[in-house]
Amino acid sequence: MPSTVTLFLAGDVMTGRGVDQILPHPGGPRLRERLVRDARDYVALAERRNGPIPRPVGFDQPWGVALSVLDEAGPDARIVNLETSVTTSRNYAPGKGIHYRMHPANVGVLGAARIDVCALANNHVLDFGKPGLIETVDVLESAGLRPTGAGRDDARAWAPATVPVGSGRVLVYSMGSPSSGLSRRSGAGPRRPGVALLPNLSDATAARVLDRIAALRGPDDLVVVSVHWGSNWGYDVPRDQVRFAHRLVDGGVDVVHGHSSHHPRPVEIHRGHPVLYGCGDLINDYEGIGGYEQFRDELRLLYLPVFAADTRELRELRMVPVRARRMRLEHATREEARWLRVALGVGDSEKDVVWMSS
Repeated sequence: MPSTVTLFLAGDVMTGRGVDQILPHPGGPRLRERLVRDARDYVALAERRNGPIPRPVGFDQPWGVALSVLDEAGPDARIVNLETSVTTSRNYAPGKGIHYRMHPANVGVLGAARIDVCALANNHVLDFGKPGLIETVDVLESAGLRPTGAGRDDARAWAPATVPVGSGRVLVYSMGSPSSGLSRRSGAGPRRPGVALLPNLSDATAARVLDRIAALRGPDDLVVVSVHWGSNWGYDVPRDQVRFAHRLVDGGVDVVHGHSSHHPRPVEIHRGHPVLYGCGDLINDYEGIGGYEQFRDELRLLYLPVFAADTRELRELRMVPVRARRMRLEHATREEARWLRVALGVGDSEKDVVWMSS
């Protein structure tokens, strides 16, 4: 049995729209957005910002240096929030201003990073309706990936993804909050496809989540609760998120993996367990979009917590800063890493438990 369990956690992986267009099998580029009507325009914006992007690129290209970082770290489970439909459906969800879609033939982009678990309880998995959601789940499973947080019914949406590690498992539960833009109609039901939707962030809701976990958890299992919640911008963490996260950790959850914000938000170690309130985007096509420069959303983080296998106590939390340029992840500079440390309140030097490394 290994003495430690290492996870790779990342926020939003948005491989639709512009990213899909540079991959080997781009889907139709037509968009129904108010300002942009062709997904290739997002590639052009990125090129205007940082220079030409070859097309097509290999499936490994968007990950860039992240692949060597992960090879070095050797995580036992790799977990991302996949914020796009993987579908050929043209069933555009009505009333939405933005629709994310990756062609199923491009699912190899996830395999290139050897992703194990795709959290799907987010506000873009239903961009092409229930047919698009069902196709997304089927494509991921056929590719050997483990989706969680969405499915043909509520039993499957709430079922965890499991990754065997030693004598135990990593159990990953994915769920979403209406605060992230999820419609209350998006929740899965007994005969209704949808997502694992949290009605609110109350103590009673946390207790129901903990009951679900207790029903399946074994003595050697490590539990990750992946939550899509909150706004896209800003560093404030709402009190209801803090209370909900603390309640989960107090009830035995080992990691709270929060996402929805387009840039990293503060990290907390609560009773020896990491709470990542907002992991930020990892892969997207936002590179040439202006308006939120003060958040420096081109800077991204790879989260690598290490736990003792027997006690599930946190040994380390390594956060590796990278930056997006020409739709590929590069190493962040020392100045960029320092900026992230200060923005997140980690400080300008290494800490005992939480630190940056480039």
